[in-house]
Amino acid sequence: MAFAGKGGVGKTTCAAATAVHLASCGRKTLAISTDATPSLSHIFQAKPAEGPARVAEQLFFLEIGTGKAGQMWEKKFGRDVYRVFSSFVEIEYPDYVDFMSSVLPGLAEEFMVDYIRELSSGGGWDAIVWDTAPLGQTMALLQTPALLTRHLRLAPRIYAGIKAGEGARETILDTIQRWEVLSSADTVFLRSGVEFNIVAIPEALAVNQLDGILGDLEKYGLNVRRLIINNIVQPSDSDFLQQKAGQQQIYLGQLCDKYGRLQISRLPLFPHEINGLEMLRKVAGALY
Repeated sequence: MAFAGKGGVGKTTCAAATAVHLASCGRKTLAISTDATPSLSHIFQAKPAEGPARVAEQLFFLEIGTGKAGQMWEKKFGRDVYRVFSSFVEIEYPDYVDFMSSVLPGLAEEFMVDYIRELSSGGGWDAIVWDTAPLGQTMALLQTPALLTRHLRLAPRIYAGIKAGEGARETILDTIQRWEVLSSADTVFLRSGVEFNIVAIPEALAVNQLDGILGDLEKYGLNVRRLIINNIVQPSDSDFLQQKAGQQQIYLGQLCDKYGRLQISRLPLFPHEINGLEMLRKVAGALY
């Protein structure tokens, strides 16, 4: 289960509350963040660890930064491809990694997806809740397979005559084709193994951006199940809050009219900052 949306709409809160809910139902649950600046540790009020960190009974979390993604790249492909490149171009390994990242945008995100896929298929978790990166990085992730396919169409002409470097286990073309297989498996996982929840707030900008967000997700055949509308102001005696609530009602109506095909959940604006298990349980109660 993945939570996506533009930055600042509360997707990390929704992801964390969902993880708390699933764990309370007796499911061994891992909340995982691939945001470049993850905040699960803050919202859970728990210290991150190298591996999954325990928050409560049946509840764990893991934050993956770009450094971890780089390690995944190195483990599966980095050194193999580097040996070929370095046989005819003098380049240091860190510069080579930067080069590959610029040639294939979304490289880090793809390997994060691959890592989550391996966790999901490993059988160690009953549920995985994925707090995705902000919208722009998520779109880069979704575009990676198409970019890789276009790159591979040129691969025979570019790499067919290149011999592998000393100590390499396979040719550069073999390595790229192995990467294509991985990318295809990750694409299948995103389409059939992940349920996407879109988080938005009832404001003009968020409403205007939703068409693009959902359009991109559906273009790639991803399963969008639910729209969560967050930070809804409740009726009040305050003139300020009454005006705010009235303004939100306009956008709430637009969201319900346009996206009625999705399951729509509403979350109120809470008066306190959401962090710690007690507050997350309140959010989970409203969400589920």
